[in-house]
Amino acid sequence: MSLIEIHPYDPSWPDQFQAFKARLLPVLPAQAVIHHIGSTAVPGLAAKDVIDIQVSVPALDQADVEAITAAGFATRPGAPRTDHCPPGLDLPPEQLSKLFFKSTGRPANLHLRQIGRFNQRYPLLCRDYLRSHVGAAQAYAVVKQELARRFPDDVDAYYDIKDPVFDIIMAGAEDWADRTGWVPPPGD
Repeated sequence: MSLIEIHPYDPSWPDQFQAFKARLLPVLPAQAVIHHIGSTAVPGLAAKDVIDIQVSVPALDQADVEAITAAGFATRPGAPRTDHCPPGLDLPPEQLSKLFFKSTGRPANLHLRQIGRFNQRYPLLCRDYLRSHVGAAQAYAVVKQELARRFPDDVDAYYDIKDPVFDIIMAGAEDWADRTGWVPPPGD
């Protein structure tokens, strides 16, 4: 089996996210905000069959890592981690820091990020832009499908190309956000 497989959109992905959310809510701080992010959160978009969840908290140290682990998510060694920094931006490390977990059952990634930081806003804007721009979402799907076809077992090559393509999409998303007055939405 390949490491990277892109699947047609599955209309059950939002319900699968809701099931994860129900498991997580009891173990998160009261101020936590939960969003379904990534390609599985964009109706009609082909994606890896992995549900991405963003939990936003006022401070990363508010997270109870043991409780999140007990809810079925394993932390990876070396946590905290940092997210990709788009070219041309000089962001301090704290703007990209996060805690990262993987589900121990059905494939899912849990990204725990701090409210108001660059990396907390980025996936929400991306998701909402792709939801509003079907043509961009379809073009992005073609890029991912072609990358998965060419690099099915090379995760580094897949992301070395996908991340800059995504940065191009995000340039359009930033313009769209300015024109529409987009702000990060409340939780899903």
